[in-house]
Amino acid sequence: DWSQSNVLAVALAQKVYIWNANTSQVHELVDLGERNRVTSVSWTSASNGDHLAVGTYDGALQIWDIKSSEWFARCGRTATEFQHAPGRAASSPAAAKTSAFASMMCALLRALFADSNHTSRKCVDCAGAPMMQNAGLGWQRQQINDLGRVQARAAPHEVRQHQAAVKAINWSPLHRGLLATGGGTADQHIRFWNTLSLQPINAINTGSQVCNLVFSKTNDELVSTHGYSLNQVIVWKYPTMEKIATLTGHTYRVLYLAMSPDGSSIVTGAGDETLRFWNVFPKSRSNRGALCGNNDVVGSGTSSLFP
Repeated sequence: DWSQSNVLAVALAQKVYIWNANTSQVHELVDLGERNRVTSVSWTSASNGDHLAVGTYDGALQIWDIKSSEWFARCGRTATEFQHAPGRAASSPAAAKTSAFASMMCALLRALFADSNHTSRKCVDCAGAPMMQNAGLGWQRQQINDLGRVQARAAPHEVRQHQAAVKAINWSPLHRGLLATGGGTADQHIRFWNTLSLQPINAINTGSQVCNLVFSKTNDELVSTHGYSLNQVIVWKYPTMEKIATLTGHTYRVLYLAMSPDGSSIVTGAGDETLRFWNVFPKSRSNRGALCGNNDVVGSGTSSLFP
């Protein structure tokens, strides 16, 4: 994940590495040991890039302070409450806000684990919409759960049009209530939903497994990454879904995607063990910029940034 302070967090097996894009410095933040694995990382918006949420294979959620390189709060799959590290209670408004949100997420995760309907399903993504309109969860059984306003405790709404696992989910920052989802190998569709009216908008067959989706922060465009069989990165114009550019280079499924804080660049990671940086979006609505194929690849990911 790429923070607002221009710091990239990369999970590799049981470790998390931090790369500062401003200084090009790399350091190891997390080592869970051989018996565990990091399954997800996400920067917390309240901390301006100082706090990183780390999800683990054993069902735990940890919050790390990158300045001190220590965790200060965590909860487990069966924990009764969110726990702070000894002597590391929330010491700032940002830390308190991070802990409060993490406590809510832990309560949500415990409720989902306790629901027998969900115990055999893998949650592939959790996305909060702009201005907390809704929260979306993608599940591995061809459905999307829309949790509605957290404060209002609205009943979940399910949509089941996807014909394979829901692999990708993203909210538009420019259109209120617009949600995009992507299906797996047996589906290959990107679908758009109006979550305010709970109605489908459009769908397009991409011809390949959809692994990630992200909307531009400045223009009506989005990027999708793909697995079997094309392993491509595609830039689309919304809502026409015309292809602006097809970016190639990865030789395996493009499983990971993060956007730079200014919204102009993305980084992709794949099973070919490379990270690739691409300039794909304009920094403002008045400056589209031109894509120039591989000339816009900032780095191929073949360097030894991460041991």
